Amino acid sequence: MKQVSTLFLKGAVILLGLPVLALCIFLVPKLGEVSAEILPQFDVIRYIVPAIFWASAVPYYYALYLAFMLLRYIDKNEAFSELSVNALKKIKYCALTISGLHILVLPMFYIFAELDDAPGVIFVGLIVPFASMVIAVFAAVLQRLLEEAITIKSENDLTV
Repeated sequence: MKQVSTLFLKGAVILLGLPVLALCIFLVPKLGEVSAEILPQFDVIRYIVPAIFWASAVPYYYALYLAFMLLRYIDKNEAFSELSVNALKKIKYCALTISGLHILVLPMFYIFAELDDAPGVIFVGLIVPFASMVIAVFAAVLQRLLEEAITIKSENDLTV
């Protein structure tokens, strides 16, 4: 039963990477062009906006890899190990990095909202940083719980 559920989660981790890959290939270059049209006085923005989005894809895929590795640790009965704690710590840092990079792009959402007179666009721009912060906090809580569980397990191993 355990390997079936981890197999399902491994498939989900792989499927989570596909939409981001499609966005990076098809949508991000168009975002650079749109941002250059919105701010023609800053032609370099055409390259900065896609660079930030592509740079945020790197920690995203690294976090997916770490999640995949966590599932492998569970399969090998190594879930309560320092490897898992380190993976959760790195996932937390990846989520914080993604959030920070997407906060750098928020002024573009504000300018677009002002030009289009659509204030809801700013909230759309806040979705990714907010979701990344939630993931970072969740990973930090799991990391702390796992550290405490490892401590309790090692104390119990010493008493036996």
